[in-house]
Amino acid sequence: MPTLFSRIISGELPGRFVWKDPEVTAFLSTSPLKPGHTLVVPRLEVDRWTDADGDTLRRCIDVAQAIGQGVQRAWDAPRAGVVIAGFEVPHLHIHVAPVWGMPDFDFTKANLEKDESVLDAAAEKLRAALLELGYEQAMDTEAGA
Repeated sequence: MPTLFSRIISGELPGRFVWKDPEVTAFLSTSPLKPGHTLVVPRLEVDRWTDADGDTLRRCIDVAQAIGQGVQRAWDAPRAGVVIAGFEVPHLHIHVAPVWGMPDFDFTKANLEKDESVLDAAAEKLRAALLELGYEQAMDTEAGA
């Protein structure tokens, strides 16, 4: 049975993509820690990051670094935070968000964003920052997977 993230990647469920390449995608979290909170997800279904092959994990980290540069630029954040938790969905995903301090990592403060326009604006802002940084994988992310 496909994971929730596989269903988002395939277009069966909606997602606000900010990155697409043959191995990895990235889309906004619908329960963000901060605006711009993004999930970096391999297309390959791997439950735990410790089970991922080296190439898949390296590619996810490379994309997480690019997304981190984008969220820092877009929200003028001093840091881009990264968390690999793995409890919410059994599909490897890396949380990347703009952060200003350790309290920004408190997942108990993440709330479902009900205003679609807020998520749309954050996705557009992040895509623009990624394009400014030269990441063409941020282009045309509205089209199919």
